[in-house]
Amino acid sequence: MTQPPAQHARRKPESGWRRGAKTLAIALTVAVVAAVAVGGFYAWSLTERLQEAAVPLKDAPAQPPALSTYDQPFSLLVVGTDECDDEVKQAFGARCSDPGNEGSRNDVNMLLHVSTNPRRVTVVSFPRDLQIPIPACTGSDGSEFEGASKAPINSAYEDGGLSCVADTVSELSGQSIPFAAKVSFGNVVNITDAIGGVEVCIGGEGIDDPDAGIDWPPGPRVVTGYDALAFLRTRKGIGDGSDLARIGNQQQYLSRLVNKLRSDEVLSNPATLISLANTAVNNITPSQSLADPIRIAQLAYTLKDVPFDDITFVQYPVVDDPADPNRVIPDEASAAILWDALERNAALTLTGEAGANGGVIADPSVPTPTPTETAPDAATPDPSASASTGPGTVDLPSNISGSKADQATCSAGNG
Repeated sequence: MTQPPAQHARRKPESGWRRGAKTLAIALTVAVVAAVAVGGFYAWSLTERLQEAAVPLKDAPAQPPALSTYDQPFSLLVVGTDECDDEVKQAFGARCSDPGNEGSRNDVNMLLHVSTNPRRVTVVSFPRDLQIPIPACTGSDGSEFEGASKAPINSAYEDGGLSCVADTVSELSGQSIPFAAKVSFGNVVNITDAIGGVEVCIGGEGIDDPDAGIDWPPGPRVVTGYDALAFLRTRKGIGDGSDLARIGNQQQYLSRLVNKLRSDEVLSNPATLISLANTAVNNITPSQSLADPIRIAQLAYTLKDVPFDDITFVQYPVVDDPADPNRVIPDEASAAILWDALERNAALTLTGEAGANGGVIADPSVPTPTPTETAPDAATPDPSASASTGPGTVDLPSNISGSKADQATCSAGNG
């Protein structure tokens, strides 16, 4: 018997909404795949550029970066060298030459320490004229440096490059340094321009420093390009004209830079963020542990919610070198208090001046809050018990000068 042909249910025509939803889903899928492909290529391109000049560090983490937050405390060393590339030489002329030195010096040495639970950030600046032991180092070209029992810290880069500076600071501080990066004069110019400049405050009589090439009156000033570099380099135009005074001025710049990076002006502008990331990659020489954009994003992400009063800039404590009045040596007792506080993740209270050697003053345009006396709260724990219940708060010695990111300072111009 012949079977009747199979009957198939007729498909109900799709509604316009359903067809539109399907089209949208396909479009979104294509967009996501394209974004991942482009993002992957972009990340690969950034990685390639970072790895070209990356250097190894003894304390580098063993684990590769992951797409997650970095949940451990860490230290990152930032080294600024006095190298002048061709473009900077044209702009600075004679101010960029130093016949007495044929190599590159690490004139700026800052150790950024980030704690966890809670997150706190402390930036320790080491004076370039600090006399300390320099360990044996191997340069990137394979040259060997046998070490020195006493030498200026700013000779370490010339002796063995970025890894030698990291070893030197690690031995001095007792801190593990898993990440490091080096920037030169030209790099500073490019990075500052990528965020549209930084507004600084010129106080006192203004800055008149022919060596830095600036003559600026008092008042607020947005520095970009070579003006930013000149501001960071000025020494004779502020305070007592010493390198210690210059550190306070550099910390003012860093504090205002942090405030701008955390502002909506930068964070809410994708074009600015991409430009900044691209510029940073092109203008740093990283350690191998930092030669990955995912790692950089991990570390940067840890800073986004740190309260400004928990971002502290300090100068490493020093005393005059008895053997040379133009040099300084570590104040080991005061330094031990600082390192212990960082190890315990204690909140830091600054008891000294905002900047050593008169480098900065309080911003007169910002009113100083008037302290008010309040009755003791019975529910508030006794501060003396903090050592047993938590990290507590540490009053740093008065010779550890510095400021908080929520504290406005101005250059103490002596012009």
